[in-house]
Amino acid sequence: MRKIFVKTNNVKNFIGLVENLQNKSKNIPKMGLIYGEPGLGKSQTALWLAYKYNVTYLRATNLMTGRWLLEELVKELDEIPRYLTSDNFNLVVKKLKQNQQIIFIDEIDYLMNNYKSIEPLRDIHDETDCPIVFVGMGLAHRKLERYKHLYDRFSEIVKFETFGVNDIGQIIGQLSEVTFTPDSIEYIHKKYNRFRQIVQLINQMEIFAKDNNLTEINLEVIQHIL
Repeated sequence: MRKIFVKTNNVKNFIGLVENLQNKSKNIPKMGLIYGEPGLGKSQTALWLAYKYNVTYLRATNLMTGRWLLEELVKELDEIPRYLTSDNFNLVVKKLKQNQQIIFIDEIDYLMNNYKSIEPLRDIHDETDCPIVFVGMGLAHRKLERYKHLYDRFSEIVKFETFGVNDIGQIIGQLSEVTFTPDSIEYIHKKYNRFRQIVQLINQMEIFAKDNNLTEINLEVIQHIL
């Protein structure tokens, strides 16, 4: 299997969100939300973009508090956390003013049940004018709407949609070292719609093709295996 990062429509929309936030004028809010069902590549895309752009990436965890969040941000900015929460907040603001960058907060759902956990991110955005992107699950948008003072700052919102036939054809075409016929791709689309599932299937089909001296995977082969 080829090691390529596939730019599906979802990935292109994520890139577009980041670039739109970067290009907004100073008086326009620069917070964004990426949300969608699991297995569509949100986290992988966020990590890939973190290398492509000047991004501080942080993954929220269960039971994370606002204090804990600030401590992790301080570490990501190559500083040692202070004892006082206010000192950590001021340190983050100072570092971001010195070096403007984007902040990605992945698994934002862990912070959504307690506004005090995400409030520091709003204040960091307001103090520094740095773009902040939340990455969450399918209900993240609805949860975010509960916090009007925060939600008003989200000028860019993108939903990761389930893969269409063209997306799956693109993923298979770029990753697989064996050819899949169009009817086999349509069949896969009806059965699978998670990136991990598709990657596992490609690996399985490549092994099967090699063991059976096949040059392509057609509908008959797919139906036999699945």
